Amino acid sequence: MLVVNTKSRSGQEAFEAARQALTAQGVELMDCHALTQPRRMPQVLSEAVQRGARRILVGGGDGTMSCVIKPLLGQNVTLGVLPLGTGNDFARSLGIPATIEAACEVIAQGYSARVDVGLANGRPFLNAASLGLATAIAKRLNKRLKQRIGKLAYPVAAAAEVWEHQPFHVRLKTSTQELELDVLQLVVGNGRYHGAGNMVAPDATLDDRVLHVYAITAPSVDAGREGTGLGHLQDLSTLARVAFSLRNGEHVEHPSVTTLQTARLLVEAEPSQEVNADGELIGKTPMRFELMPSALRVFVPAPAPAPPN
Repeated sequence: MLVVNTKSRSGQEAFEAARQALTAQGVELMDCHALTQPRRMPQVLSEAVQRGARRILVGGGDGTMSCVIKPLLGQNVTLGVLPLGTGNDFARSLGIPATIEAACEVIAQGYSARVDVGLANGRPFLNAASLGLATAIAKRLNKRLKQRIGKLAYPVAAAAEVWEHQPFHVRLKTSTQELELDVLQLVVGNGRYHGAGNMVAPDATLDDRVLHVYAITAPSVDAGREGTGLGHLQDLSTLARVAFSLRNGEHVEHPSVTTLQTARLLVEAEPSQEVNADGELIGKTPMRFELMPSALRVFVPAPAPAPPN
């Protein structure tokens, strides 16, 4: 079954193109839905599974993919991803091409793999959850801005938010350690990418059975300059330097970045912080993060054949 969120950035134009591309690739469709109300998607998918659909092909962005996970968990179903959003970080982590035709070809080839699913206070997520600057940027990323300027929406929103951003205190508890930090941003990742191509960690994969965490600490607090103009400039300089290295994963080497890997994490914050998961605001701290290993089957590009001896 094919289901497309026509409220995603390119969903309306992509629905018919996806249907034609799948048919051309020999993929038989028992049903097709072009949904103008994305909140209906979980119900539509649940009903499809009950009717016997075993290949659910979903077109949309990361928010769409995140909202369809729950009805598919624990089911004998394979998810096909058609990346139609602004960020498409889940597709990027899977190695799925950005064009509709190429993504449909991946589905038609029929190769699949199991991936991990993250939980934030019991709510499933695929890519990453964040507190701080990334969440504030997500609040500025309204649908109109995304549809008008596409991927440029992220840097535009970031530039508007960064001048107002303030550090906050977090307490991180795993099964083996506890950390207290003053941070500008905290990211808890399941996949490799978040924020339209920024890396959570260069070695993160969707099937490595761990959450990858990075925190950008606030140098203004260490220097005793928080709340001052000079401290704010110091924090801005750190954010800029880390931001430039997020695309290639070199941020993990920055002295103001703290990283860890864990299967479970409790995050407490002072003051309490809003949490964004896969581009959607899902609640406030305290937030407990866990992992469901190999919980979702997804169509992925077939691995390259081994070279001959």
